[in-house]
Amino acid sequence: MLSVKHLIDTTSLTADDITQILDTAKSFDPIVNGRSIKKVPALRGRTIVNLFLEPSTRTLKSFELAEKRLSADSISMGGATSSVVKGESLADTIQTIDAMKVDMFVVRARLAGTPQKITENTDAIVINGGDGKHQHPTQAMLDLYTIREHFGHLDGLKVAIVGDLAHSRVCGSLAPALKTMGADVTLVAPPTFQVGDPSWFGCNQTNHLDDVVEDMDVIYMLRVQLERMEGAAIPSRREYNRLYGLSLEREARMKDNAIICHPGPMNRGMEIDAEVADCPRSRILNQVNAGVLTRMAEMYLLLGGEE
Repeated sequence: MLSVKHLIDTTSLTADDITQILDTAKSFDPIVNGRSIKKVPALRGRTIVNLFLEPSTRTLKSFELAEKRLSADSISMGGATSSVVKGESLADTIQTIDAMKVDMFVVRARLAGTPQKITENTDAIVINGGDGKHQHPTQAMLDLYTIREHFGHLDGLKVAIVGDLAHSRVCGSLAPALKTMGADVTLVAPPTFQVGDPSWFGCNQTNHLDDVVEDMDVIYMLRVQLERMEGAAIPSRREYNRLYGLSLEREARMKDNAIICHPGPMNRGMEIDAEVADCPRSRILNQVNAGVLTRMAEMYLLLGGEE
C-alpha cells in the first residue's frame, strides 16, 4: 500500500508510491479496456463521496466511472447542492457527512488547501481532485501513466510544460512528480505566466518555446485559464498563439518519437492548433482513458482493496 493516508499532493509521494499507482493502474487496463463487463468487486461495500465545490466534467465523471468499475457505492455533491450555500461551514458539512460513516472524500475546490482542511474534520480518506492553483495529483498520475505507456519509462525523459504556469495546479503537481521519477523538466511561458520561483520545482524556466521544441520527448501544453486571470495577462489570443501555441510548424520540428499532452479542456487555436490536437503524436484521449485507470488504482490502494 502507499506510504500516505491521503492523496493531497504529489510532493508527499515517493518514487515507489508513484510506481505502485502506475503498476496497479496497468493491472486494471484489461478490465476497463478489454472486457465486455467492466467491473470488479474490489471496493464493494465502500462508500465514496465526490464533493465538487468547483465545476468539473472530466475529473468528476472520471472518478464516478472509476468508482463504478470498482463496485463502490458513491454519491456526488456540488456546491449548489450542499448546505454550504445556506451558510453552513465546510467543517460542519464534512462532519455531518462523516457521521454517516463514509470511507472516502474526493474533493474539488476553488480554494487552495481545502482538501487538507477536510482531513482535519474526518476520519475518512481524502483525495484531492484539484484545489485552486495549488495541486491536482490525480491529473499528474494519469499524465505519468500516459507518458510511461508510450516510452516504457520516465527516467531521463525531457518534458516541456508550456503555457499558463502561474494559474496551473497541473504544473504544480506534474513538475514535482516528473522530477521524483527522474525526468528533466523545462517550464516554458511568457513572463506574465511564469512561476515566481522555478528552483522550487527544480526546473529551468524560459520564455522561448522555439528554443526547446526540438529537444523534448514530451510537449505538455497547458490550458490558458482565462477564468483565473486578474486583468489582461496576455495581449491577445492571436498573439499568444503565435508565440506560444503548438502549431503544425512547431509540431513538425519535434523529435520523431515525441508526443503531445494536454490536460483539457483545450482552447483550440490558442495554446494548441486544432490539427495538432488531433495529430498522431497527440495522447490527449489516451490521457482521458488513463484517468479512469489511475483513479481506480489510487482509490483501491488508499482504501486497502479487498480485505
